Amino acid sequence: MIFSVENGTFGYGTEQNIIENVSFEVSKGQILSILGSNGIGKTTVLKCMMGFLKWRSGKSLLNGKDISELTTKDIWQKISYVPQTKTPPIAFTGLEMVLIGRSPHLGTFAQPTEFDIDVSRAALSEVGALYLQDRLCSHMSGGEYQLVLIARALAGNPSLMILDEPESGLDFRNQLIILDLLKRLSVERNISVILNTHYPRHAMQISDHTLMLNKGKRFFYGATKEIITEENMREAFDVNVVIDSVRVENRKYQNIIPISIVEATEHYSSLKPITSCMTALGELLGRSKTSDRL
Repeated sequence: MIFSVENGTFGYGTEQNIIENVSFEVSKGQILSILGSNGIGKTTVLKCMMGFLKWRSGKSLLNGKDISELTTKDIWQKISYVPQTKTPPIAFTGLEMVLIGRSPHLGTFAQPTEFDIDVSRAALSEVGALYLQDRLCSHMSGGEYQLVLIARALAGNPSLMILDEPESGLDFRNQLIILDLLKRLSVERNISVILNTHYPRHAMQISDHTLMLNKGKRFFYGATKEIITEENMREAFDVNVVIDSVRVENRKYQNIIPISIVEATEHYSSLKPITSCMTALGELLGRSKTSDRL
């Protein structure tokens, strides 16, 4: 299975484009990470990819077919989506939440069968969360609920999983659980993965390719080791970084260390007007106190 975007361009309403001529692809069993600063358009790219938002120009292709020409059922039988974690619903147990992932394989008014329940339990087991099947989602930790959402995606038996910041807000342990799980799914089950992430180190750890969105509607795309460089990080994030590696038990790990903000003096100079305002406010308050005494 191959999913690709060709010259995707998007802007809201009559506003200028925020994404222009973005192109990339992910092949069977590969992982693609999407990086970029806050507000640069990472989630927007995901929504356009899946057809939630319509490209102004360009297209998304699933196995060579424009997804705008496919039925909703055709799309969601092959693609599963894990959105950003939000407040879990009160009334659903873990198993009930995962069962929702079977919807693309059911008829319009069909009820889940024993087979669907077995598939959902198997998905929970695969992510190591079968113990959550009877627990209310509202009683789960953030990491536990994220595992349930990934199990829900797996229950649909997808060829491609798309995840929006799956490890965001989780502690170190749960981040590693999610990353290891995604890597294992790509290797053992040949599932393709596209994820947004705020963590360049995570992209270096598990991704085959990286799409890095940049200012001025520019982007970098290619093999992760060629895209996540000190120079590209400086340009895309306005941060000076050092990329280094450490060897632990004969295994090499890469790390990225933020050092300083690019042109920091320019950033700090923007505080001067604020300081002036505070000084003026202090003077006004002083005058007010003087008037009160008079």
